[in-house]
Amino acid sequence: MLKAMNELDEVWAEKLSKATAKARAAGRADVAEYLSLKASNDMLRQTSANWLFESLTEIANRANDNGLRIIVETENPHRFSFRNAQMVGSLLSFRHGVRCLSVEAGWTRTPADGFMRGGALAAARITHFGISKHNAELVLVLEKDTPNWFSVDKDGRREPFDSRNLNHHFKIFLDTI
Repeated sequence: MLKAMNELDEVWAEKLSKATAKARAAGRADVAEYLSLKASNDMLRQTSANWLFESLTEIANRANDNGLRIIVETENPHRFSFRNAQMVGSLLSFRHGVRCLSVEAGWTRTPADGFMRGGALAAARITHFGISKHNAELVLVLEKDTPNWFSVDKDGRREPFDSRNLNHHFKIFLDTI
């Protein structure tokens, strides 16, 4: 469904790799280290965003196997605002009748996009069309060298977010709660 990396991401990864090699050749270990960290973080971000998208797509596919007709749409690349910053990433939407569940995930790419607050590597938003009380904002945070998604409430409190939460959002979407 969603490619692991779109063409823009592939070009960016290649440019980072070349810039890292060039910095090492020029004796700029500090620059090479920064670029290596950037490439590593980008891989964590992409992998974690793909987990969100692939997990929800799998849930939708199981529902469709049981006779539902959920339409899946993607937009890649996709830009969205998240807490005073501009994210670049992907959008995945599920439609069933008049209901729509959308998930967008991404991160800032350039200084003009702003910056991620609170140590976040990436951000995501789950939107239930017409029932905003069930919407969720997520941040990807590196804890003990492991990336984890957290839902963030309006007061900034974080709660772990996992596949049980995704299933819950999908049940809301299908109105089976």
